[in-house]
Amino acid sequence: MSHPLTHPEPRQDSAELPSHVRGRRSAPQDAEPGRAGFRHSLHAEWIKIRTMRSTLFVILGALVFAVGLAALNGSSSGSEYADLSPADRAAFDPLATSLMGYLVAQIAFGLLGGLVMTAEYGARTIVPTLASVPQRARVLGAKTVVLTAVTLPVGAVVSLAGFLIGQASLSGAGAPHLGLTNAVALRGIFGGGLYLALAALLGLALGTLIRSTTATVTTLFGVMLIVQAFAPALPGALGDWVSKFWPPIAGGQIITAVRDPDLLAPWTGLGVMAGCVTALLAAAFVVFRKRDA
Repeated sequence: MSHPLTHPEPRQDSAELPSHVRGRRSAPQDAEPGRAGFRHSLHAEWIKIRTMRSTLFVILGALVFAVGLAALNGSSSGSEYADLSPADRAAFDPLATSLMGYLVAQIAFGLLGGLVMTAEYGARTIVPTLASVPQRARVLGAKTVVLTAVTLPVGAVVSLAGFLIGQASLSGAGAPHLGLTNAVALRGIFGGGLYLALAALLGLALGTLIRSTTATVTTLFGVMLIVQAFAPALPGALGDWVSKFWPPIAGGQIITAVRDPDLLAPWTGLGVMAGCVTALLAAAFVVFRKRDA
């Protein structure tokens, strides 16, 4: 019994294929996941943060609180200035009086930073995000860059608005006040913007580590407000250390014009806060790369 001879079909070299066929074969390679570069990740993260409704609410809320507290604090402190003792007058700080709104604004900026990550886990959009860009360091790096690019100028605007309103209130009440060209004022405004951007990055690091919006907000309140409020009540050396080196307290010295010798200098304090935020972001990068989505 003889078997018919079979001959393999001749293979066409890819160069001989029609152009539209070659295009079909090369298309999946172009769409291969992981081909997106860092520029594409930046663009995607910019679209996300720009289209989040919470971004606008957080920015407007921080601006309203900064301006409102600057007006109230400037008016009340200015009207009380005439009755202060000489020692209290020497310690009167017009810069810190006008920028006191940063206490509320820092929570708003921290919440925005946390939402950049926790919103994706809440809506489960983190799965398609990581499917499109498997390099997790690239995803978190893009979020960090975009968040900094948004919060740094906005933080400077919030600080500038609080400064102008606060100084106008102090001037109207006949209390000492600063001009916009004063070097200390410029340091407070620019440093205040840096502080608020660091608060946002702190929120991003905590949101990446915790992955829950509620838990992130609770932690931000504890770190930025509760510890700061109870630091003077802590006993002995512990209280002194917390009052001097706790990151939000140390960083907050950047908006003071009258230096307390028991606390860090303005730029040194902001450097301590920046170092702590950098360490937390490094931990967030490590954890984000190892965890499942």
